[in-house]
Amino acid sequence: MSTNRKRIGIVGARGHTGAELIRLIAAHPALELAFVSSRELDGQRVDAHVSEYRGELRYSAPAHEDLPKLGADVVVLALPNGKAEICVAAFDAAGADPLIVDLSADYRFDAHWYYGLPELTRDKWRGEKRISNPGCYATAMQLSIAPLKDLLAAPPVCFGVSGYSGAGTTPSDKNDPDKLRDNLMPYALTGHMHEKEASFRLGVPVEFMPHVAPHFRGLTVTTNLYLTRPLKREDVLARFHAAYDRQKLVKVTDEAPWVSRIAHRHHAEIGGFALSADGKRIVVVATLDNLLKGAATQAMQNINRAIGVDEYTAIPLGQVEDTP
Repeated sequence: MSTNRKRIGIVGARGHTGAELIRLIAAHPALELAFVSSRELDGQRVDAHVSEYRGELRYSAPAHEDLPKLGADVVVLALPNGKAEICVAAFDAAGADPLIVDLSADYRFDAHWYYGLPELTRDKWRGEKRISNPGCYATAMQLSIAPLKDLLAAPPVCFGVSGYSGAGTTPSDKNDPDKLRDNLMPYALTGHMHEKEASFRLGVPVEFMPHVAPHFRGLTVTTNLYLTRPLKREDVLARFHAAYDRQKLVKVTDEAPWVSRIAHRHHAEIGGFALSADGKRIVVVATLDNLLKGAATQAMQNINRAIGVDEYTAIPLGQVEDTP
């Protein structure tokens, strides 16, 4: 490996998002894996689990206090909510200052961490080396609401459906294919973490009702927006095109996007734009792959910007144009 590559480590790499990150890093010209930690996979070869990776690296299980000794320039924390702080504290105690990207919700409300939803917060980055990666549903909701935020007459109401990969790898009803078969499972119908996150980041209350479906990956959010004044459909479309046409990982579509078409793709799609007869209510549909634009791809956008390379390095962009 070239010595000018940044060394990147992943803490909690057993999960679905960790595997997607390894795939992106494997194709990255400016990054090389320093370590991938997983207690369950400790000692096993990385390439036995992620075929896109080429190398001798094995999963390891370092104690949190040993993480600063592993020499990573970039550290991605892919841990469950509530587990990031002990790792961050270890770097602080050791006087180490790598770029840290946290994929959990632990720092999404912390003013000292940059909140990395590039399409909405790109201009707010001030070189911070602590980056909080947005939640998957929260990304879709914010992208759906932001272009009309100044015209809201009431809290947006969002109905979400996700594939069961969003429930992680720890066994539960929400990722049990047998219990999900022919089913739609509602959960956390008020107070979901992503409801709080979207509300906090947009500065307006957002209401969110999530569900898990039998498919593995990809989510869809249908958002109902009441407006203070009537709009025509072309006015709404103009706002969304103005907001996102220059964003390579957000595609505005005329028709409502389908979740089945977003799996394994790195961008978000927003469309539908159905208006009520009086023009004061609009319904917007957004889809994205919860493991990619909802997690790993978004993390890569943030990492790329922080290490000084093009934001879309190693992210396949041709898929956006290929999408029906």
